Amino acid sequence: MPSDATLADLRVSLEEERTSLRQQLAELGFGGNGGLDYDQNFADSSQVTAERGEAEALAKSLRETLSEVDNALVKFDGGTYGTCESCGQPISPARLEAKR
Repeated sequence: MPSDATLADLRVSLEEERTSLRQQLAELGFGGNGGLDYDQNFADSSQVTAERGEAEALAKSLRETLSEVDNALVKFDGGTYGTCESCGQPISPARLEAKR
C-alpha cells in the first residue's frame, strides 16, 4: 500500500491535472456547458469548419482524460484509490506513479 505522503502527492498531481485540463478546454472555447462556444452569426467558411472539427476532436480527448481524473479523485474521496478494481489488492506505488 502506498504511503500517506505518496497518496497525498498523487492527489495533488491529479488536482493540478484537473485544473490544467479544464483550463485547456476553456482556452479551446468549450464553455461550462461542454460545447464549443462560437459566434452563431459568423460566416461558416470551410476553414472555420475544419478548425472547429480539430478543436472538437482535441476537446473530446481532454474531456475523456478529465473524466478519468475526476473518477480517480472520487476514489480518493471514497478511500479506494490505489486498490485494484478487479481483485481488490493494493496497487504498487510504482504502478500508481506510472499511471499518472
